[in-house]
Amino acid sequence: MKGLDFLLRQELGGLRRHGLFREMKRIDSAQGPVVNIDGREVILLSSNNYLGLATHPEVIKAQIDALREFGTGSCASRLISGNMNLHEELERRIAAFKHEESAIVFSTGYMANLGTISSLVGEGDLVICDKLNHASIIDGVRLSRARLRTYPHKNLRKLKDILEKEKWYKKKLIITDGVFSMDGDIAFIPDLVKLSTEFNAILMVDDAHATGVLGQTGRGTCEHFNVKTGVDIQMGTLSKAFGLLGGYITGSSSLTEYIRNRARSFIYTTGLPPTIAAGCIKAIEIAEKGEDLRKRLWRNATKMRRALKELGFDTMESETQIIPVLTGDVSNTMRMAERLFEMGVFAPGVRPPTVPKNKCRLRVSIMATHKDAHIDKVIDSFRRLKDEPRYKS
Repeated sequence: MKGLDFLLRQELGGLRRHGLFREMKRIDSAQGPVVNIDGREVILLSSNNYLGLATHPEVIKAQIDALREFGTGSCASRLISGNMNLHEELERRIAAFKHEESAIVFSTGYMANLGTISSLVGEGDLVICDKLNHASIIDGVRLSRARLRTYPHKNLRKLKDILEKEKWYKKKLIITDGVFSMDGDIAFIPDLVKLSTEFNAILMVDDAHATGVLGQTGRGTCEHFNVKTGVDIQMGTLSKAFGLLGGYITGSSSLTEYIRNRARSFIYTTGLPPTIAAGCIKAIEIAEKGEDLRKRLWRNATKMRRALKELGFDTMESETQIIPVLTGDVSNTMRMAERLFEMGVFAPGVRPPTVPKNKCRLRVSIMATHKDAHIDKVIDSFRRLKDEPRYKS
Protein backbone atom coordinates (compact mmCIF):
# COMPACT_ATOMS: atom_id res chain seq x y z
CA MET A 1 0.00 0.00 0.00
CA LYS A 2 2.94 2.33 0.63
CA GLY A 3 4.01 1.89 -2.98
CA LEU A 4 0.48 2.60 -4.20
CA ASP A 5 0.25 5.73 -2.05
CA PHE A 6 3.52 7.03 -3.54
CA LEU A 7 2.30 6.45 -7.10
CA LEU A 8 -1.03 8.13 -6.42
CA ARG A 9 0.64 11.16 -4.86
CA GLN A 10 2.81 11.50 -7.95
CA GLU A 11 -0.25 11.39 -10.21
CA LEU A 12 -2.09 13.93 -8.04
CA GLY A 13 0.94 16.20 -8.09
CA GLY A 14 0.89 16.15 -11.87
CA LEU A 15 -2.77 17.13 -11.90
CA ARG A 16 -2.04 20.05 -9.57
CA ARG A 17 0.89 21.27 -11.70
CA HIS A 18 -1.27 21.33 -14.82
CA GLY A 19 -4.24 23.00 -13.12
CA LEU A 20 -6.40 19.89 -13.51
CA PHE A 21 -6.80 18.90 -9.85
CA ARG A 22 -10.45 18.93 -8.88
CA GLU A 23 -11.97 19.82 -5.53
CA MET A 24 -15.65 19.97 -4.63
CA LYS A 25 -17.44 22.94 -3.20
CA ARG A 26 -20.04 21.92 -0.62
CA ILE A 27 -23.57 23.21 -1.05
CA ASP A 28 -25.51 23.55 2.21
CA SER A 29 -28.95 24.20 0.76
CA ALA A 30 -31.45 22.92 -1.80
CA GLN A 31 -30.74 23.20 -5.54
CA GLY A 32 -32.52 26.49 -6.08
CA PRO A 33 -31.50 29.56 -8.08
CA VAL A 34 -29.54 30.72 -5.02
CA VAL A 35 -27.54 28.31 -2.86
CA ASN A 36 -25.38 28.49 0.26
CA ILE A 37 -21.70 27.67 -0.29
CA ASP A 38 -18.99 28.27 2.31
CA GLY A 39 -21.42 30.23 4.45
CA ARG A 40 -22.45 32.68 1.74
CA GLU A 41 -25.31 32.93 -0.72
CA VAL A 42 -24.40 32.74 -4.40
CA ILE A 43 -26.42 32.52 -7.61
CA LEU A 44 -26.28 28.94 -8.89
CA LEU A 45 -25.30 29.00 -12.54
CA SER A 46 -24.21 25.42 -13.09
CA SER A 47 -27.17 23.20 -12.19
CA ASN A 48 -29.11 20.95 -14.58
CA ASN A 49 -32.29 21.63 -12.57
CA TYR A 50 -33.60 23.47 -15.61
CA LEU A 51 -37.28 23.64 -14.65
CA GLY A 52 -36.71 23.98 -10.92
CA LEU A 53 -38.53 20.72 -10.17
CA ALA A 54 -35.95 19.55 -7.62
CA THR A 55 -37.68 21.80 -5.09
CA HIS A 56 -41.22 21.74 -6.47
CA PRO A 57 -43.69 21.20 -3.58
CA GLU A 58 -45.80 18.66 -5.49
CA VAL A 59 -42.72 16.56 -6.32
CA ILE A 60 -41.61 16.67 -2.69
CA LYS A 61 -45.08 15.66 -1.49
CA ALA A 62 -45.18 12.71 -3.90
CA GLN A 63 -41.89 11.48 -2.47
CA ILE A 64 -43.03 11.88 1.14
CA ASP A 65 -46.22 9.93 0.42
CA ALA A 66 -44.22 7.15 -1.23
CA LEU A 67 -41.79 7.07 1.69
CA ARG A 68 -44.64 6.42 4.11
CA GLU A 69 -46.15 3.68 1.93
CA PHE A 70 -43.11 1.92 0.45
CA GLY A 71 -40.19 2.76 2.76
CA THR A 72 -36.76 3.99 1.79
CA GLY A 73 -35.40 1.58 -0.82
CA SER A 74 -36.18 -1.21 -3.27
CA CYS A 75 -33.42 -3.31 -1.65
CA ALA A 76 -32.75 -5.64 -4.61
CA SER A 77 -32.23 -5.67 -8.33
CA ARG A 78 -35.50 -5.36 -10.21
CA LEU A 79 -35.14 -8.86 -11.65
CA ILE A 80 -35.03 -10.33 -8.13
CA SER A 81 -37.42 -8.59 -5.71
CA GLY A 82 -36.73 -4.89 -6.29
CA ASN A 83 -39.38 -4.32 -8.97
CA MET A 84 -42.20 -2.27 -7.48
CA ASN A 85 -45.44 -0.98 -8.95
CA LEU A 86 -43.98 2.56 -8.94
CA HIS A 87 -41.16 1.45 -11.25
CA GLU A 88 -43.62 0.02 -13.73
CA GLU A 89 -45.87 3.08 -13.50
CA LEU A 90 -42.85 5.32 -14.12
CA GLU A 91 -41.91 3.33 -17.22
CA ARG A 92 -45.46 3.62 -18.56
CA ARG A 93 -45.43 7.38 -17.93
CA ILE A 94 -42.08 7.82 -19.68
CA ALA A 95 -43.17 5.80 -22.72
CA ALA A 96 -46.40 7.84 -22.99
CA PHE A 97 -44.52 11.11 -22.50
CA LYS A 98 -42.02 10.26 -25.26
CA HIS A 99 -44.74 8.81 -27.53
CA GLU A 100 -42.94 5.47 -27.62
CA GLU A 101 -44.16 1.92 -27.23
CA SER A 102 -42.12 1.06 -24.16
CA ALA A 103 -39.52 2.31 -21.67
CA ILE A 104 -37.04 0.84 -19.22
CA VAL A 105 -35.61 2.72 -16.22
CA PHE A 106 -32.00 2.51 -14.99
CA SER A 107 -30.56 3.83 -11.74
CA THR A 108 -28.59 6.55 -13.59
CA GLY A 109 -28.27 7.94 -17.08
CA TYR A 110 -24.66 6.79 -17.23
CA MET A 111 -25.80 3.21 -16.55
CA ALA A 112 -28.51 3.51 -19.21
CA ASN A 113 -25.98 4.38 -21.92
CA LEU A 114 -23.37 1.92 -20.68
CA GLY A 115 -25.76 -1.02 -20.47
CA THR A 116 -27.75 -0.32 -23.62
CA ILE A 117 -24.84 0.24 -25.97
CA SER A 118 -22.72 -2.63 -24.64
CA SER A 119 -25.65 -5.06 -24.95
CA LEU A 120 -26.78 -4.01 -28.44
CA VAL A 121 -23.42 -4.12 -30.24
CA GLY A 122 -20.21 -6.11 -29.94
CA GLU A 123 -17.13 -7.26 -31.83
CA GLY A 124 -17.78 -7.11 -35.55
CA ASP A 125 -20.24 -4.20 -35.25
CA LEU A 126 -19.73 -0.50 -35.96
CA VAL A 127 -20.67 2.49 -33.80
CA ILE A 128 -20.39 6.01 -35.22
CA CYS A 129 -20.46 8.91 -32.76
CA ASP A 130 -20.43 12.67 -32.87
CA LYS A 131 -17.04 13.69 -31.51
CA LEU A 132 -18.66 15.68 -28.70
CA ASN A 133 -20.95 12.93 -27.41
CA HIS A 134 -21.15 12.41 -23.65
CA ALA A 135 -18.46 10.29 -21.99
CA SER A 136 -20.99 7.61 -21.00
CA ILE A 137 -21.65 6.92 -24.69
CA ILE A 138 -17.95 6.51 -25.47
CA ASP A 139 -17.48 4.28 -22.43
CA GLY A 140 -20.43 2.13 -23.52
CA VAL A 141 -18.90 1.66 -26.97
CA ARG A 142 -15.51 0.75 -25.50
CA LEU A 143 -17.11 -1.78 -23.19
CA SER A 144 -18.96 -3.34 -26.13
CA ARG A 145 -15.72 -3.89 -28.12
CA ALA A 146 -17.47 -2.72 -31.27
CA ARG A 147 -15.44 -0.61 -33.69
CA LEU A 148 -15.75 3.09 -32.87
CA ARG A 149 -15.64 5.81 -35.52
CA THR A 150 -16.22 9.48 -34.73
CA TYR A 151 -17.17 12.35 -37.02
CA PRO A 152 -16.40 16.06 -36.44
CA HIS A 153 -19.09 17.79 -34.44
CA LYS A 154 -22.37 17.81 -36.41
CA ASN A 155 -20.46 17.25 -39.68
CA LEU A 156 -22.99 15.06 -41.48
CA ARG A 157 -20.99 15.03 -44.71
CA LYS A 158 -18.20 13.23 -42.86
CA LEU A 159 -20.75 10.91 -41.25
CA LYS A 160 -22.04 9.99 -44.71
CA ASP A 161 -18.48 9.34 -45.90
CA ILE A 162 -17.97 6.91 -43.01
CA LEU A 163 -21.26 5.13 -43.74
CA GLU A 164 -20.38 4.78 -47.42
CA LYS A 165 -16.97 3.31 -46.63
CA GLU A 166 -18.26 0.96 -43.91
CA LYS A 167 -21.29 -0.50 -45.70
CA TRP A 168 -20.16 -4.05 -45.10
CA TYR A 169 -20.90 -3.96 -41.35
CA LYS A 170 -24.09 -5.89 -40.66
CA LYS A 171 -24.94 -3.84 -37.57
CA LYS A 172 -24.25 -0.10 -37.65
CA LEU A 173 -25.25 2.17 -34.78
CA ILE A 174 -25.23 5.99 -35.05
CA ILE A 175 -25.31 7.81 -31.70
CA THR A 176 -25.64 11.52 -31.03
CA ASP A 177 -26.48 13.79 -28.14
CA GLY A 178 -29.70 15.72 -28.73
CA VAL A 179 -28.46 18.81 -26.88
CA PHE A 180 -24.70 18.77 -26.35
CA SER A 181 -23.98 19.17 -22.66
CA MET A 182 -20.91 21.40 -22.88
CA ASP A 183 -21.78 23.38 -26.01
CA GLY A 184 -25.53 23.94 -25.76
CA ASP A 185 -26.24 23.34 -29.45
CA ILE A 186 -28.69 20.88 -31.01
CA ALA A 187 -28.07 17.87 -33.28
CA PHE A 188 -29.67 17.84 -36.76
CA ILE A 189 -32.09 15.00 -36.07
CA PRO A 190 -34.06 15.07 -39.39
CA ASP A 191 -30.84 14.71 -41.42
CA LEU A 192 -29.59 11.96 -39.11
CA VAL A 193 -32.86 10.07 -39.64
CA LYS A 194 -32.38 10.33 -43.44
CA LEU A 195 -28.82 9.01 -43.26
CA SER A 196 -29.65 6.17 -40.91
CA THR A 197 -32.52 5.12 -43.17
CA GLU A 198 -30.41 5.35 -46.34
CA PHE A 199 -27.63 3.19 -44.90
CA ASN A 200 -29.81 0.84 -42.83
CA ALA A 201 -28.24 1.99 -39.56
CA ILE A 202 -29.74 2.11 -36.07
CA LEU A 203 -30.13 5.66 -34.73
CA MET A 204 -29.84 6.44 -31.01
CA VAL A 205 -30.33 9.90 -29.49
CA ASP A 206 -29.15 10.82 -25.98
CA ASP A 207 -31.80 13.37 -25.02
CA ALA A 208 -30.61 13.99 -21.46
CA HIS A 209 -30.36 17.78 -21.72
CA ALA A 210 -33.32 18.20 -24.10
CA THR A 211 -36.05 16.25 -22.29
CA GLY A 212 -38.41 18.58 -20.45
CA VAL A 213 -36.88 21.56 -22.26
CA LEU A 214 -37.16 21.28 -26.05
CA GLY A 215 -40.46 20.99 -27.88
CA GLN A 216 -43.86 22.48 -27.16
CA THR A 217 -44.58 19.92 -24.44
CA GLY A 218 -40.97 19.26 -23.43
CA ARG A 219 -40.69 15.88 -25.13
CA GLY A 220 -37.22 16.72 -26.40
CA THR A 221 -35.25 16.96 -29.60
CA CYS A 222 -37.59 14.88 -31.76
CA GLU A 223 -40.56 17.05 -30.84
CA HIS A 224 -38.43 20.15 -31.43
CA PHE A 225 -37.93 19.03 -35.05
CA ASN A 226 -41.38 17.39 -35.36
CA VAL A 227 -39.68 14.05 -36.02
CA LYS A 228 -42.16 11.27 -35.26
CA THR A 229 -40.40 8.22 -36.71
CA GLY A 230 -36.89 7.12 -37.56
CA VAL A 231 -35.16 7.40 -34.18
CA ASP A 232 -34.85 3.81 -32.97
CA ILE A 233 -33.60 4.49 -29.43
CA GLN A 234 -34.13 7.51 -27.21
CA MET A 235 -32.18 7.77 -24.00
CA GLY A 236 -32.90 10.33 -21.32
CA THR A 237 -32.32 11.16 -17.68
CA LEU A 238 -34.53 11.91 -14.72
CA SER A 239 -31.81 13.94 -13.01
CA LYS A 240 -31.87 17.12 -15.08
CA ALA A 241 -35.07 18.92 -16.05
CA PHE A 242 -37.08 16.45 -13.94
CA GLY A 243 -34.88 17.23 -10.92
CA LEU A 244 -34.45 13.73 -9.47
CA LEU A 245 -32.35 10.66 -10.32
CA GLY A 246 -32.24 7.91 -12.93
CA GLY A 247 -31.95 7.21 -16.63
CA TYR A 248 -34.19 5.54 -19.17
CA ILE A 249 -34.38 4.07 -22.66
CA THR A 250 -37.50 4.30 -24.82
CA GLY A 251 -38.37 2.54 -28.06
CA SER A 252 -40.12 -0.63 -29.13
CA SER A 253 -41.19 -3.27 -26.62
CA SER A 254 -38.69 -5.66 -28.26
CA LEU A 255 -35.91 -3.19 -27.51
CA THR A 256 -36.76 -2.80 -23.82
CA GLU A 257 -37.30 -6.54 -23.37
CA TYR A 258 -33.90 -7.20 -24.91
CA ILE A 259 -32.22 -4.62 -22.67
CA ARG A 260 -33.95 -6.02 -19.59
CA ASN A 261 -32.44 -9.41 -20.37
CA ARG A 262 -28.99 -8.35 -21.56
CA ALA A 263 -27.88 -5.02 -20.07
CA ARG A 264 -25.56 -5.79 -17.15
CA SER A 265 -25.94 -2.31 -15.64
CA PHE A 266 -29.67 -3.03 -15.32
CA ILE A 267 -29.51 -6.68 -14.28
CA TYR A 268 -26.87 -6.34 -11.57
CA THR A 269 -27.91 -3.19 -9.73
CA THR A 270 -30.52 -2.22 -7.18
CA GLY A 271 -33.66 -0.56 -8.52
CA LEU A 272 -34.41 3.11 -7.93
CA PRO A 273 -35.76 3.91 -4.45
CA PRO A 274 -39.58 4.06 -4.58
CA THR A 275 -39.50 7.66 -3.34
CA ILE A 276 -37.46 8.65 -6.41
CA ALA A 277 -39.81 6.78 -8.77
CA ALA A 278 -42.84 8.53 -7.25
CA GLY A 279 -41.18 11.93 -7.52
CA CYS A 280 -40.28 11.27 -11.17
CA ILE A 281 -43.87 10.37 -12.02
CA LYS A 282 -45.06 13.68 -10.59
CA ALA A 283 -42.21 15.64 -12.24
CA ILE A 284 -43.10 14.25 -15.68
CA GLU A 285 -46.73 15.26 -15.12
CA ILE A 286 -45.68 18.81 -14.20
CA ALA A 287 -43.16 19.09 -17.05
CA GLU A 288 -45.66 17.92 -19.66
CA LYS A 289 -48.02 20.73 -18.66
CA GLY A 290 -45.21 23.14 -17.87
CA GLU A 291 -45.42 25.51 -20.82
CA ASP A 292 -45.05 28.50 -18.50
CA LEU A 293 -41.91 26.98 -16.94
CA ARG A 294 -40.35 26.47 -20.38
CA LYS A 295 -41.27 29.98 -21.44
CA ARG A 296 -39.52 31.41 -18.38
CA LEU A 297 -36.51 29.19 -19.01
CA TRP A 298 -36.19 30.30 -22.63
CA ARG A 299 -36.74 33.97 -21.73
CA ASN A 300 -33.96 33.76 -19.13
CA ALA A 301 -31.61 31.89 -21.46
CA THR A 302 -32.19 34.29 -24.36
CA LYS A 303 -31.59 37.31 -22.16
CA MET A 304 -28.38 35.85 -20.74
CA ARG A 305 -26.98 34.73 -24.11
CA ARG A 306 -27.72 38.05 -25.77
CA ALA A 307 -26.08 40.01 -22.95
CA LEU A 308 -22.94 37.84 -22.94
CA LYS A 309 -22.57 38.26 -26.70
CA GLU A 310 -23.02 42.03 -26.41
CA LEU A 311 -20.26 42.07 -23.79
CA GLY A 312 -17.97 40.35 -26.29
CA PHE A 313 -17.88 36.86 -24.76
CA ASP A 314 -17.73 33.86 -27.09
CA THR A 315 -20.79 31.69 -26.40
CA MET A 316 -19.88 29.35 -29.27
CA GLU A 317 -22.94 27.93 -31.08
CA SER A 318 -25.22 27.74 -28.05
CA GLU A 319 -28.95 27.81 -28.78
CA THR A 320 -30.34 26.36 -25.55
CA GLN A 321 -30.32 26.83 -21.79
CA ILE A 322 -26.67 25.69 -21.75
CA ILE A 323 -24.43 28.67 -22.58
CA PRO A 324 -20.67 28.07 -22.71
CA VAL A 325 -18.41 31.07 -22.20
CA LEU A 326 -15.16 30.22 -23.95
CA THR A 327 -12.17 31.16 -21.78
CA GLY A 328 -9.21 29.42 -23.42
CA ASP A 329 -6.52 28.04 -21.15
CA VAL A 330 -6.90 26.38 -17.76
CA SER A 331 -5.39 29.10 -15.57
CA ASN A 332 -7.47 31.90 -17.09
CA THR A 333 -10.62 29.79 -16.77
CA MET A 334 -10.12 29.05 -13.10
CA ARG A 335 -9.24 32.67 -12.28
CA MET A 336 -12.43 33.86 -13.95
CA ALA A 337 -14.55 31.28 -12.14
CA GLU A 338 -13.05 32.23 -8.79
CA ARG A 339 -13.54 35.94 -9.44
CA LEU A 340 -17.20 35.37 -10.31
CA PHE A 341 -17.60 33.38 -7.11
CA GLU A 342 -16.21 36.35 -5.17
CA MET A 343 -18.92 38.45 -6.80
CA GLY A 344 -21.64 35.98 -5.75
CA VAL A 345 -21.96 33.87 -8.92
CA PHE A 346 -21.18 30.14 -8.95
CA ALA A 347 -20.17 29.16 -12.51
CA PRO A 348 -17.38 26.55 -12.26
CA GLY A 349 -14.69 26.29 -14.92
CA VAL A 350 -14.73 23.27 -17.22
CA ARG A 351 -11.32 21.80 -18.09
CA PRO A 352 -9.82 18.79 -19.88
CA PRO A 353 -10.63 15.95 -20.18
CA THR A 354 -14.25 17.17 -20.19
CA VAL A 355 -13.45 19.63 -23.01
CA PRO A 356 -10.50 19.82 -25.44
CA LYS A 357 -7.26 21.55 -24.49
CA ASN A 358 -7.40 25.33 -24.98
CA LYS A 359 -11.18 25.17 -25.22
CA CYS A 360 -11.81 25.54 -21.51
CA ARG A 361 -14.97 27.38 -20.61
CA LEU A 362 -17.42 28.50 -17.98
CA ARG A 363 -20.57 26.41 -18.42
CA VAL A 364 -23.48 28.72 -17.71
CA SER A 365 -26.75 26.84 -17.29
CA ILE A 366 -30.00 28.68 -16.79
CA MET A 367 -33.07 27.68 -14.79
CA ALA A 368 -36.71 28.69 -15.10
CA THR A 369 -36.60 29.68 -11.43
CA HIS A 370 -33.92 32.35 -11.91
CA LYS A 371 -35.54 35.72 -11.27
CA ASP A 372 -34.85 38.83 -13.33
CA ALA A 373 -32.75 40.15 -10.44
CA HIS A 374 -30.57 37.01 -10.55
CA ILE A 375 -30.00 37.29 -14.30
CA ASP A 376 -29.25 41.02 -14.00
CA LYS A 377 -26.70 40.40 -11.26
CA VAL A 378 -24.97 37.71 -13.30
CA ILE A 379 -24.79 39.99 -16.35
CA ASP A 380 -23.38 42.80 -14.22
CA SER A 381 -20.78 40.41 -12.76
CA PHE A 382 -19.63 39.39 -16.24
CA ARG A 383 -19.51 43.07 -17.22
CA ARG A 384 -17.27 43.84 -14.24
CA LEU A 385 -15.13 40.82 -15.06
CA LYS A 386 -14.73 42.02 -18.64
CA ASP A 387 -13.50 45.41 -17.44
CA GLU A 388 -10.78 43.94 -15.21
CA PRO A 389 -7.49 43.98 -17.19
CA ARG A 390 -6.10 40.76 -15.65
CA TYR A 391 -8.92 38.70 -17.17
CA LYS A 392 -9.30 37.96 -20.88
CA SER A 393 -12.14 36.30 -22.75
